[in-house]
Amino acid sequence: MTELLSRPLFWVSTIILLISAVAFVALAWPRQAEAGALSNVSVHDLQAAVDQGAFVLDVREPVEFAEGRVPGSLLVPLATVPARVDEFAKDEPVYVICRSGNRSLVAAEALVAAGYGDVRNVQGGMIAWEGAGLPIER
Repeated sequence: MTELLSRPLFWVSTIILLISAVAFVALAWPRQAEAGALSNVSVHDLQAAVDQGAFVLDVREPVEFAEGRVPGSLLVPLATVPARVDEFAKDEPVYVICRSGNRSLVAAEALVAAGYGDVRNVQGGMIAWEGAGLPIER
């Protein structure tokens, strides 16, 4: 062991490892703070928010949107979200919904990365919305 401690390569490797660990923590810290801007909500939470005039972003495709949507929601297909992130208010909650909750999570993460402070992914998406018997606009 003492022979290992006397080798310069051991110390250089140890220093590089420590610097890497500090850099990783320093770079990950802002992302951890941003993660608090994204939350998951139920369809019942969304319904209560819609009743209060919440902004709902539907990231499904137009044909899916035409089949039925949350009343008052805005269609912005997932593929177009990155190009349109500056079109929505960043100082109000944004509820994001899709068919099942997967595409909406991707869109919600993109909104958080673009600086949105309060993004809420609707778990279960329109499948859960319809399953709960909540109102559908066509």
